[in-house]
Amino acid sequence: MNEHYPLNGESLELDANRCTGCGTCIDVCPHSVFAFAKTRGATTSHNTGRTACIASADRCMACGACALNCPAKAIQVASGVGCAAAVINRLLGKSRDCSCGDGIRCC
Repeated sequence: MNEHYPLNGESLELDANRCTGCGTCIDVCPHSVFAFAKTRGATTSHNTGRTACIASADRCMACGACALNCPAKAIQVASGVGCAAAVINRLLGKSRDCSCGDGIRCC
């Protein structure tokens, strides 16, 4: 999917110092927001030699799967219901906007 969610990803934060390099965020993210970044030194990222990074924040739909599944609690995101509305609207052929209407941003 090449969906982009304008204004989403604003609350997405990754603490690279806490990241263990397990790759769970990469596995659970439905829009490939995360990727591995090479780290320097064998002692970084709990000796895995890798850490996650935010590769495409604009693709984040703020579903919260990454934060819920991160065993190191290295990811924070303010998840909302707007992401579900955007997915449902896209499937119904309607607007890809994730706003709930009436100028209220829900995600």
